[in-house]
Amino acid sequence: MKSGGDIYDISVMLGRESIDYPGDAPYSRKVMCAIRDGAPFELSRLAMSAHSGTHIDFPAHFVLNGKTQDQCDISDFILTAQVVEIEDAEAIRPAELQHLDINPNEALLFKTENSRRGLCKSGGFSDGYVHLSPEAAEFCVDKKVSLIGLDYITIEKHGDDTFPAHRKILGNNISVLEGIDLENVPSGTYTLICLPLKIKGGEASPVRAVLLR
Repeated sequence: MKSGGDIYDISVMLGRESIDYPGDAPYSRKVMCAIRDGAPFELSRLAMSAHSGTHIDFPAHFVLNGKTQDQCDISDFILTAQVVEIEDAEAIRPAELQHLDINPNEALLFKTENSRRGLCKSGGFSDGYVHLSPEAAEFCVDKKVSLIGLDYITIEKHGDDTFPAHRKILGNNISVLEGIDLENVPSGTYTLICLPLKIKGGEASPVRAVLLR
């Protein structure tokens, strides 16, 4: 959603649009005290996975002794980013990336059918999403990007328990931004801000992600 000027909020709303990955801890919000019930204040409790909604995976998610959230610098989450329109309805493949002018340490955000069809904010998991192919993951590593983002709750092909995309990307110290919504974002270059919570030892964290131009 564009919220004003050239600022795009690319986060999904927890509890309405967010998707719980099968087997992961679901997001929930429970009201503990409600003003309408006579309490002097409103108080709620959140329960969720570190991978709920729009979130970042750090290398420690798949790499033994890999970098965790608290080992990252704040500048790692304020980046020049390219939003790239992907036409392939099955997977992101190198053929659609070869024409890009990519500088080292940039972020690549992939806008796919997941955004155009509203899958990324449907609130329910579907196995028919566009994923990141292992070959495209290798391409991103070769280009020395610092972060890749995809408009679904995972970059991985559903059912592939070898997790080749995660292992390739995170194994090369590149962060993964998952669960973004790029439906209303034109392709092009932006400043990405995706600040995680400060979590000691965190392998992942929910973020509020925005693009500025």
